[in-house]
Amino acid sequence: MDDFTHRYGPVAVVTGASSGIGRSLATQLATRKLDLVLVARRLDRLQQLAEELSSEHGVEVTVHQADLADPAAAAGIVDAVAGLDVGLLVSNAGFGMKGPFELGDAQTLTDMTTVNCHTPTQLAHGLVPHLKQRGRGGILFTSSVEGLLGCPFSAGYSASKAYVNALGEALWGELTPLGVDVLTLCPGATDTEAPRLLGIDPASLHDLMSPDDVAASALEHLRQGPTHIPSEHYRRQFEQLLAIPRGQALTAMAKAVSGV
Repeated sequence: MDDFTHRYGPVAVVTGASSGIGRSLATQLATRKLDLVLVARRLDRLQQLAEELSSEHGVEVTVHQADLADPAAAAGIVDAVAGLDVGLLVSNAGFGMKGPFELGDAQTLTDMTTVNCHTPTQLAHGLVPHLKQRGRGGILFTSSVEGLLGCPFSAGYSASKAYVNALGEALWGELTPLGVDVLTLCPGATDTEAPRLLGIDPASLHDLMSPDDVAASALEHLRQGPTHIPSEHYRRQFEQLLAIPRGQALTAMAKAVSGV
């Protein structure tokens, strides 16, 4: 057993595992010989992925269908894995909204806040006692560079990811002295379903990364929290934005997005 498997195995829980970064993370964890609990809404995709990973890597894969916009979903996941020795929580599921804040659908905004904020909080709350008892393990939150600064015309999403960043940083401070690593992953533009669902052509985005590369970078930096930006382009961009007066940064972002 290598150090990674010893520290984060034998079981990893991955939410949002049916596509994108979550699927890539699940696949790369399977190559490292971790057994998996895969969580998403789309049961058919989960079952197909579970069969592939089990067959190719000889790991045990369990699927758990859940709509993480349901406030009770996190408790159901925690209950479902109560009998397993979970060493790694990958709280990856999330989605966004773009456009003028007041034009966004109110229920979608509520669902987004539940998926992006409430569910990761409750999953961590439910699994941290076990991780502390083990004295080793990890939590990986998938956030976004948009959580580093309030982003005009992405207000609800960037606010939700700012919450994730703060949660991850706080838990890093609490848990790393106890042997539990916490990393908040802040990708920039990534070639997943998410841009297309927002009507954005991924080819129009700057420095687009593949989900496989984002996942690999996250796992490589898991012990180097509290936050990690895998894209050098977006890391430099947000360092520059955060170095200038806040109002100036926000005005520039608003103009760039609105075209005004």
